[in-house]
Amino acid sequence: MLHDIRLKGDVGQASRKAILDHGHAVLDVESDALAQLSRGLDEDFAHAVELILATKGRVVVSGMGKSGHVARKMAATFASTGTPAIFVHPGEAAHGDLGMLLADDLLVMLSNSGATPELRPIQQYACRLGCSIVAITSQRHSPIGKAANACITLPRVRETCPLNISPTTSTTLMLALGDALAVASMSMRGISREQLEQFHPGGVIGSRLLPVNDIMHVGSEVPLVRHDLPMRDVLVTMTEKSLGLAGVVDPAGRLIGTITDGDLRRGFDKLPTSCASDMMTVNPKTVPDGTFAEDAMAIMTANRITALFVMDHDEPEKPIGVVHIHDFNRLGIK
Repeated sequence: MLHDIRLKGDVGQASRKAILDHGHAVLDVESDALAQLSRGLDEDFAHAVELILATKGRVVVSGMGKSGHVARKMAATFASTGTPAIFVHPGEAAHGDLGMLLADDLLVMLSNSGATPELRPIQQYACRLGCSIVAITSQRHSPIGKAANACITLPRVRETCPLNISPTTSTTLMLALGDALAVASMSMRGISREQLEQFHPGGVIGSRLLPVNDIMHVGSEVPLVRHDLPMRDVLVTMTEKSLGLAGVVDPAGRLIGTITDGDLRRGFDKLPTSCASDMMTVNPKTVPDGTFAEDAMAIMTANRITALFVMDHDEPEKPIGVVHIHDFNRLGIK
């Protein structure tokens, strides 16, 4: 049972400290290794990005074992940042999947030793096709390093595994290097937020990049009241719309202020004799239609407000919708 295996007293505290010491040691070693990798980036990194940008086909990423897991993630990161890419398992490649590599593709191979035997068939096939090759390895003069047009060399560091065997530090470096290659390529391509939205239509990322038009309340759901409307009627509108505020408009339909639940509490004694313009807060925060949901949420957070009116792009003084903090919460945007 649980109470039988829990560590107690001084033994438990000592064991917990040892665990934390191990954790700190691993993170310190890997952060130091990342710093070395950053300081050591040279022309080969720049050449690799140039090869990626010049590729007419796809970036084909391959690696075996733990390097293979990193290679799969690297391909996914390339694809999600504007560089068409796929992962090809080197073992499967030798059994028929070599046909996934085409002459216009770029092959990126990951191997800490640079001599992973499973990579040999895809490396040789890429050379026959005339594909450019980028190698990521700690051994520049290894088989894949020699075959590469650009060889990005990892710093010589120990694995954080106590036996210096299990890939840990080396795969962390590969993972970070993949991000650096993908983001540098994305930046050089000038990928826009609109393009990223197309790559990330699902999940929280896709939601963050949605325009507010896709989530805002429109039409009869928008709580708008005339500037001269008695406050008792304003209260009815605010209650019916359930968004915690009302927008106050002039006779031309232009937004001139807002009334929130907070305004009602602060001016409670004036409610029986007031109209909307008496209670409103002027110059409310708004966003133009087409604003990204993420940016709208940032404005609300910075100003500690729970809703924003969305204004017509062609007539920026006229509201066409409203977004509430609950709309963002439903999408997981914080």
